[in-house]
Amino acid sequence: MALTRVARRQLPTDVGLLDFEGLFRTYYKPLHAYALSILKEMDQAEEIVQQVFVHLWEKQDQLGINQSATAYLYRAVHNRCLNQLKHEKVKAAYQQYSKLRPVDYPSAASRIQLSELQAKLDEALSALPEQCRTIFQLSRFEALRYQEIADRLSISVKTVENQMGKALRLLREKLADYLPLLLILFNLPS
Repeated sequence: MALTRVARRQLPTDVGLLDFEGLFRTYYKPLHAYALSILKEMDQAEEIVQQVFVHLWEKQDQLGINQSATAYLYRAVHNRCLNQLKHEKVKAAYQQYSKLRPVDYPSAASRIQLSELQAKLDEALSALPEQCRTIFQLSRFEALRYQEIADRLSISVKTVENQMGKALRLLREKLADYLPLLLILFNLPS
């Protein structure tokens, strides 16, 4: 049998096992218990141990095990368990992320409300004095800091602060009906 010859050649004889079946029978239960102690999940532990033995069977010609079979098997199970835990952590993070982002498209009423808000916002912005409007747009739409706006427009930071305060005050007055939605969209201070 080719397996016995390969197993004899590559797996050290300190275990006293000369074939794959004997290796499986001897180590399956202790490896399963070890995987279970790491994963705390019966099915996952079983799957991990099976994967290790399948890998050993499929790659028997390519594996050069330079340690005892016991050490190799426990290390393989340990590494696969750690990879499984990392995978579970990534899955949990993705599930958390997917719960946070909206999965439904906005309703017709929401789209109409947003469209109406956009029209009112455009109207309110156009009513602002030119410098005030420019500073507001740079701050809120281009996400520039006050210092960056001041540098770009060659004005002082204090002027930017004053103009932003003026823009926010005028917009609050003109868009009072939409203030809750605007607070969310533009992160306006209350």
